[in-house]
Amino acid sequence: MIDTDFDAHERSRWAGRAEAYARSFGRLCAYPAGALLDAAGVRTGRRVIDVGTGPGTVAAAALGRGAEVVAVDAEPGMLDAARRAAPGAEVRAAVLPCLPVPSGDFDAAVANFVLNHVGDPAAGVAELRRVVRPGGRVAVTVWPFPQPPLQRLWGAALAAAGVATPPDLPRVAPERDFPRTEAGLAGLLAAAGLAEARCGTLTWAHRTDPEDWWAGPAAGISTIGHVLERQPPATRERVRREYDRLAAPYRQDDGSLALPTAALLASGRVD
Repeated sequence: MIDTDFDAHERSRWAGRAEAYARSFGRLCAYPAGALLDAAGVRTGRRVIDVGTGPGTVAAAALGRGAEVVAVDAEPGMLDAARRAAPGAEVRAAVLPCLPVPSGDFDAAVANFVLNHVGDPAAGVAELRRVVRPGGRVAVTVWPFPQPPLQRLWGAALAAAGVATPPDLPRVAPERDFPRTEAGLAGLLAAAGLAEARCGTLTWAHRTDPEDWWAGPAAGISTIGHVLERQPPATRERVRREYDRLAAPYRQDDGSLALPTAALLASGRVD
């Protein structure tokens, strides 16, 4: 089924879940922050907007570089977390593709794993471009497809537990979607009018406590969390057992997991 309000559904996935996100997915999503800011040319004196700031990780990193930061998100709990993490930033409620800021108001715009959650990614990139002055830069990250091992873990646990992904899960309409590849993401930025659009792949091993990594889905975050919410307790317990079994090869001597993963990082210049 194609949900005509994909964005509203996505926002519902994060409502009231800022703490669980920070414990689980937030730590994963923090990894590309430095490379994202490098790609956007964020440094001392630059004015940057961090769109979909979440708990404020990227905003705090930009402040640490001496930038002037505006951080926006749709979820009140995330905004509260961002205010604590980045007390020098101006934190506002806003969501792509309609940012309540003037055109050309920023030297850079960054969106860390935000286009994954936007029903019209092209409109989202166009809005990021709109708010950046000529000569400024836009930089974004998304998760790639095919999925790396970390992301495949959830689907494998569901399948091993005999749980099928419901066919009615909302998703981006095919005519609005784009290939989650280096070429696909660079092409999305180029189609929005960004010059010198380019994309590369970041790879790393995400170190996490097994309980922390399970905490995100257990709280209903992401697609896996949405699927788990629909299951009876016995089925959720079966999925958890399969998660533990499938994660065992990645367990380190200290009990943590080292899960191989990757992200696409793309950027371009506003002419």
